[in-house]
Amino acid sequence: MHLFSYSISKQTLEIHETIPAVKQHLRAFKTQNKAIGLVPTMGALHQGHLELIRQSKKQMDVTIVTIFVNPIQFNNPEDLQKYPRTLEADLAVLSEEGVDIVFVPSEKEIYPEGIFMEFDFGTMEQVLEGRFRPGHFNGVAIVVSKLFHIVQPDIAFFGQKDLQQVSVVKRLVSDLSFGIEIEVVPTVRETDGLALSSRNQRLSPEGRKIAPLLYKTLTKCKDELLMGGDWLKIKNNAIKEILNPIEINPEYLELVDEADFSLVQQPIPGKLYAICIAAYIEQIRLIDNIIFRSGHI
Repeated sequence: MHLFSYSISKQTLEIHETIPAVKQHLRAFKTQNKAIGLVPTMGALHQGHLELIRQSKKQMDVTIVTIFVNPIQFNNPEDLQKYPRTLEADLAVLSEEGVDIVFVPSEKEIYPEGIFMEFDFGTMEQVLEGRFRPGHFNGVAIVVSKLFHIVQPDIAFFGQKDLQQVSVVKRLVSDLSFGIEIEVVPTVRETDGLALSSRNQRLSPEGRKIAPLLYKTLTKCKDELLMGGDWLKIKNNAIKEILNPIEINPEYLELVDEADFSLVQQPIPGKLYAICIAAYIEQIRLIDNIIFRSGHI
């Protein structure tokens, strides 16, 4: 049984590196009818991840966190290479948080014979992240499916920042009858509005100063939509007034139906919508979104 322990602040963290080991550990909890919460991560943990963990610990008997930088969801090899890897610091944080189990598999453990399957999420692949990161959702769906099969949690916790990805995971759970509840936790932000992200670590001090303008753009667009403005004019003005002066040309800034991510030209009162943005700051790709109900602030 592959298991090692990591101790800090009088907490002992149970860490597994293999699928048989983590399944064996979880089996004991399942025989006791313990409710299991899963928090899948790629490491480089921040307060956003900790909020997911705390929600799981509040609601569930057992919380398991996975740390795996999934290579097949990166469409840009350089992005994969530069993705922060801070395992020792992550384990220290997880120990302090009182997490029950951490699963830290290798790539060979998850993909011992490579990948021979493919998911197709239809129109979701043609907009926003699906359009600009071809293959991303397929990679997410494969690894999430494997983690769901391995852990068999009652609830899996995801952050709102990756809103379209969460929608894909919900579709996956529904279509494949996983019997798992997906809980979406609101985005955690810095005091200046910047959505917490592991990629923020790569920003220079100057890049960090301008990054909150993405959220400022979203809030400006939402406020003007709620006042009855025209979406196309609002969008173009926000790009021109907020982003272009600092030489940011967003990859996308779109209004979508929160249910299916179809592009929307003008909201219908009473429905839920999301405004989503992706942009490069210092060659670092950041995403954010804001959800609102049309006609209501």
